[in-house]
Amino acid sequence: MTTSELTNLDPNNQNAIDGDLSFQAINKKLLNLKVIEFLLLAIIFTFGILVTVFSNDRNFIITGITLITTSFFLLLINRQVFQNVKNSINRFEANEKAELYSYLLSDNSLDKNTFTPIRRKALQYSQKLIDDYKRTRNLSRNLYYILQIATIILSGVTPILVLVDKLEAGQAWLKWLPVICPAIASIVASIVTSFPFQKNSVAANTCVELLEAEQEKFVLGITPYYRCYDSTDEVEQQQKAKQAIENFITQVNNIHLNQLQEIGEGQKREEKEQQQAENSQPTAEQS
Repeated sequence: MTTSELTNLDPNNQNAIDGDLSFQAINKKLLNLKVIEFLLLAIIFTFGILVTVFSNDRNFIITGITLITTSFFLLLINRQVFQNVKNSINRFEANEKAELYSYLLSDNSLDKNTFTPIRRKALQYSQKLIDDYKRTRNLSRNLYYILQIATIILSGVTPILVLVDKLEAGQAWLKWLPVICPAIASIVASIVTSFPFQKNSVAANTCVELLEAEQEKFVLGITPYYRCYDSTDEVEQQQKAKQAIENFITQVNNIHLNQLQEIGEGQKREEKEQQQAENSQPTAEQS
C-alpha cells in the first residue's frame, strides 16, 4: 500500500474511531444517569419508610422530608438529562444511517451533500414515531400487568383478612380491611376491563416492528422502492434517490394512519356495543 493510499484512508478511519469513541462516551453517560436514577429512587423509598417508622421524632421527619423532596427534584432533573442524552443518541444514529446509504453509490459526494440531510430528517421523523409507540407500548403493558397483579393480590389477601378479623386482634382498622380490599380489587378489575391496555400494547408493538422493519429497508435499500445504487446514470440515480425518500415517508405515514384508523374503528365498535347493551336492557325489563 502506497503513502497516498494511506493518506486517503487515515481521515476516514480517524472519523470512524472518533465516532465510536463519542458514541461509547454517550452510552457511558447514559448508564451513569440510570444508576443515579436508581440511587435517588432508593433514597426516596428508604426515607419514606423511615419517616413512617420514626413518626414521633420531629427533627428526623423534617430531615427526611427535606431529603425526599430534594431527591425528587433531582430525579426529575436527572430524567430530563437522560432524555436529552437519549435524543442525542437518536440523532447520532440517524446521521449514521443517513450516511450509510451513500457508500453504496458509485459517486457518493453529490448524494452526501444533497440527500443526506433529507434522509436524516426522514429517519428522525420515523424514529420519533417509533419512540412514541414504544412509550405507549411500555406504559400500556406496565399498567396492564400492575393492575392484574394488584387484582390477584387483593383477591387472595381477602380470605386471610377475614380470618384475622375473627381472631379479634384488637385493632379497629383490621375490621375494615376485609371490606376495603375486595372493593379495591373490584375497582381495579373494572379499570382493566374498561381500558384496553393489553390491546393498546399489542397494537403499539406491531407498529414498532413495522416501522423498524421499514426503516431498515430504507437504510439498506434492499427493496425496489428504496434501491437507487444499481443505476449508473447520475440523473437517474438522483431521481431514484428522491423517489426512495418519498416512498419511505409515504409508507411510514400509511403505517401510522392505519394504526389511528384501527383505534378509531375500535372506539366506534365499543360505543356501538355499549348502545346495543343499553337498548337491550329496557326490552328485557318490559318482557
